[in-house]
Amino acid sequence: MTGQDLHRCYYAATRFSTVIDSRYSGLSRRQVLRRLAGGAGLLGLAGVLQKNGGTALGANPSLTLQGNLPARAKRVIFLFLNGGPSHVDTFDPKPSLLKYEGQKPPEKLYRDGKKGGFMPSPFKFTRHGESGLEFSESVPHLARMADDVSIVRSMHTDVPNHEPALLQMHTGAVQPTRPSLGSWALYGLGSENENLPGYVVLRPSPRTVVGPALWSNGFLPARFQATSIITREMNISKLLPHIRNRSLDRTTQRRQLDLLGVLNEEHLQERGGDAELEGEIRAMETAYSMQMEATEALDLSGESGATREMYGSTKFANSCLLARRLAERGVRFTTVYYTNDKNNQPWDTHKNHNEGHKGLWADADKASAALIADLKQRGLLDETLVILGGEFGRTPFAEGGKKGAQPGRDHHSTAFSYLLAGGGVKRGFVYGSSDEFGMHVQNNPMHVQDFHATVLHLLGIDHTQLTYHYAGRDFRLTDVGGRVASGLLL
Repeated sequence: MTGQDLHRCYYAATRFSTVIDSRYSGLSRRQVLRRLAGGAGLLGLAGVLQKNGGTALGANPSLTLQGNLPARAKRVIFLFLNGGPSHVDTFDPKPSLLKYEGQKPPEKLYRDGKKGGFMPSPFKFTRHGESGLEFSESVPHLARMADDVSIVRSMHTDVPNHEPALLQMHTGAVQPTRPSLGSWALYGLGSENENLPGYVVLRPSPRTVVGPALWSNGFLPARFQATSIITREMNISKLLPHIRNRSLDRTTQRRQLDLLGVLNEEHLQERGGDAELEGEIRAMETAYSMQMEATEALDLSGESGATREMYGSTKFANSCLLARRLAERGVRFTTVYYTNDKNNQPWDTHKNHNEGHKGLWADADKASAALIADLKQRGLLDETLVILGGEFGRTPFAEGGKKGAQPGRDHHSTAFSYLLAGGGVKRGFVYGSSDEFGMHVQNNPMHVQDFHATVLHLLGIDHTQLTYHYAGRDFRLTDVGGRVASGLLL
């Protein structure tokens, strides 16, 4: 036991008589634990109570990886645009699409029946900033951040279908059950704030395609599971239901937790240590601490009017602002999903693409750029890696067949774009390229495994060394692949 543990046991023992009153006389230990454990703000406890083998939750063997590499970023904010935004209408200008408008692509992609001719972007591209990065007019706010961001134009993934592509982008595998990127990062580095979860998911709607498998801890210990928060309503009682104990004050809860610590320590000693029980103790301690810190972190009422105006008032804007507040408080990894209740894949523009693309970016562009600018002015951008993108891009050619609808763009996995800012990546820089139509990667390809390897590298982790032994072998996020995109780094 540590000195802190001994102190808590002594603290609990000296108050034993004030906690155990007539309500608990004659009850068994199991009944006492059941009554004491109820209502302590158990956010996240369900994940900790999942069955987990292997490493004890209180002792992460990967902590020896800290300092493995020079860390350029302390934390990550991943802005995820569900459904796949079009690269040829935002960050990757393709004038050849106009030159060859209506002509069929020379190769077969996906289903011929859905394939139309090349479709040029209706949005004008212009150069911005001293770097001269090209952006379309659909993203004017991000364009103003040209000298603070990098554009990767050579992303590619294996499957042009939502579910496997979503899983691969988040976990490195096209099948579920693998740990997510955020869980691996937390496993390797731990959290900077023990009073808040180290990995948080913000989503405006519970209708997220694939769902919890995208932010799952998989076979990693349960403490590395994300805490998911629905941001549809910004009232604290809605964001964090049951975070407040309705019948007990914090002093009484503290006494209960200290008593539980004494009883559980005896239980642990009898059994030589139990990872699940240690996880319960840790979760209740965190839940107790979160009653103050989490409610403060997620309360936007203290933000200035100018800040709220800079982000906007949409659900995605609120989530981006919350992400900044979590970053300030040491949350290691935050994912913000762009979803809504009407369409859980809003960027999946199979019809009326031009109109849909413009409307979606009117919201996402302003909030994303505000987040980057806000982090910069607060001195946090250099140590925070901001990532913006989806599970794939959209086809450079039209998708027809929808009666009475304007053309759309289909799924496209062989070349698409990502935007990155801060956290050790170059600024005002373009990494990689696609061919003249935006069909395939041409230079410096960045596969999903390369992307994951690069993110971990920026966090100071060698992706080949971050492993977890499970089912008889060592697993890692990048499997047997992954190449750090050194040309993208400062």
